[in-house]
Amino acid sequence: MKAIWNNQVIAESNDTIVVENNHYFPKESVKSEYLTESNTHTTCPWKGVASYYTLDVDGQQNRDAAWYYPEPKAAAAQIAGYVAFWKGVKVTE
Repeated sequence: MKAIWNNQVIAESNDTIVVENNHYFPKESVKSEYLTESNTHTTCPWKGVASYYTLDVDGQQNRDAAWYYPEPKAAAAQIAGYVAFWKGVKVTE
């Protein structure tokens, strides 16, 4: 699977985990040069508190377009160390 935004591959892995129709990519498969930590946090009742990244590609930003669970609840333990995308990021094979 690939995550693409602004004509750049942000992440690429054959080992994504699909949760609620979102592909979670292993953190090591995500190109960290495109990520900037965000102050945004949201809470999912069964996954826990999510943290976000803003994508910064070729001078354009996509705020909070990637998220991860630094300390997921037990029910979502399998996505610890994984990152998912939305807000126009195309996830494709």
